[in-house]
Amino acid sequence: MSFSDNLKTICKEKNLSQEELAELLGVSRQAVSKWESGDGYPEVEKLLMIAGKLNVSLDNLMGTEIVITDANKNNAPGQDSPKYALFAQDQNEHSFWGATSTFLGWYMTEESVMKEMEEIRQALFCGSDMYELKYSVKNRKTFLSVKAV
Repeated sequence: MSFSDNLKTICKEKNLSQEELAELLGVSRQAVSKWESGDGYPEVEKLLMIAGKLNVSLDNLMGTEIVITDANKNNAPGQDSPKYALFAQDQNEHSFWGATSTFLGWYMTEESVMKEMEEIRQALFCGSDMYELKYSVKNRKTFLSVKAV
């Protein structure tokens, strides 16, 4: 199945209309309609937000196969799929769509993301111009998925 088919299926399973999903994500209903019809795709940051808000893994959202669960079950990401991503935003560099975002790393827990962000803040506060990520997971990427190794 394609991203658009998966999104429609997941929203139907969770009884979410296009309007409700749009409100949940802070986008227009027309944007959701484009995604569901296959006429457009969300940015990477929005894909991560969609997966998080719908409580599905990126594999289920983007993959070719989707597992249907009953409405009362949580469709949580797989144990080997990182759940969080960290991005940096450069306010001084802008593209047509706004400030430029840079992907930093994948994280298994919210706690590890928070630790990383605090250490980055401390490094910036101390005037460091370089920081090596400490809590991100090593991962294996394929075209449509990311797995922790």
